Amino acid sequence: MPRLALYTFGALKAPLADPAPLVREFHDSSGGVYEQIGRHPGYIAHAEPADGERGTHFELDWREWGEFTVPTWYDKGRTAETIALAATLSVWTDLRPAFDAVYTGLHRVALNRRHDWFERTGHPSHVCWWIADGVIPTWQDGVSRLEHLHTSGPAPYAFTFPHSFAPDGTPASAKASG
Repeated sequence: MPRLALYTFGALKAPLADPAPLVREFHDSSGGVYEQIGRHPGYIAHAEPADGERGTHFELDWREWGEFTVPTWYDKGRTAETIALAATLSVWTDLRPAFDAVYTGLHRVALNRRHDWFERTGHPSHVCWWIADGVIPTWQDGVSRLEHLHTSGPAPYAFTFPHSFAPDGTPASAKASG
């Protein structure tokens, strides 16, 4: 049974280490968002560093999720003091549960604030693609598909919730699937 891989990426307006209220609000809200999404029906797994390691994304051991990488358009820092990004990589049973998790609950509340926290880059902020059961997508897979989506538009290889495809490559609706 195919599974859905979902990669999200955004460049923050300020580094995560910035003590300004804007970044604190984003950082403080993310724990509850991740917790709620992790309990959502259809959620399978997400990239987590080995043994709960702390540090910048680039320094961590992501095990089977691969080495952390970012899209070519990310031109901000890579150190603890300068990193200014938010990225997730997750696996879902199907398109509809992932769509529901992103567009409801605490994540929906956070989405309503995204323009307060994230730069408008003109690049897509998420990409979906189908993987075989048991496959673990890598950060590089997510970046490659996001960059492909940006240059070529939605296709079965890399698509968005509004422009979705079923596992067989036919157009689908995230709102109607599941």
